[in-house]
Amino acid sequence: MVGHMTARAGHSAPLDALDRRIVEELRADGRLSMRSLAEKLHISRASAYSRVERLHRDGVITGYAAVVDPERYGFGISAYVYLKISQHSWKAVRQRVMEIPEVWHGALVSGDYDLVLLVRAPDAHSLRDLVLSRLQTMPDVTSSHTVLVLDELPAGGHDRDGHQPKF
Repeated sequence: MVGHMTARAGHSAPLDALDRRIVEELRADGRLSMRSLAEKLHISRASAYSRVERLHRDGVITGYAAVVDPERYGFGISAYVYLKISQHSWKAVRQRVMEIPEVWHGALVSGDYDLVLLVRAPDAHSLRDLVLSRLQTMPDVTSSHTVLVLDELPAGGHDRDGHQPKF
C-alpha cells in the first residue's frame, strides 16, 4: 500500500522523507506559506497542508517562534550556567528557573551537573547579579559553574542565507 502508515494508539506515525523535508523547510523559515512550501517540495498545496496539519496534530511541530539576535535585542553577554541541585528537587528548581526571563534555554542533564542553562544578560554586571544573586541563592541549588559564550552558531546551524558558517 502506498502512503504513510497510520499511527498506533498513543504513538505518532513514523516520519517519511517528505515529512522530514517539510520540517527542515519550516525550521529554516517558519513563515513559509503552504504555496511556497508545496512549490519547494514539488507537491500539491493540499498535500503540504495535510502533512503540516498531521505534524502539528502528532506533536512533531509544536509551534513557531521568531529567531532573535540576542545582542540587538539588548543582551550583550551570554553564558552557560551549570547547576548542581539537591537530590529529588529538579521539579521545584525547574519551575523557579522557568520564571527567570534571562534563561533562554534549560536542560536536565547527566554527569557532574544536573541542569544546564543558557542565560543572556545586557552586560557583565547583570550576568554577575543573575548568577550570584538569583541562581546560586535559589533553594536546592548546591553549586554552579559559569562558562561565557564567545561566539555562537546561528539557530538551526545556518545563517540567514541558509549557509552553514565555518569557525
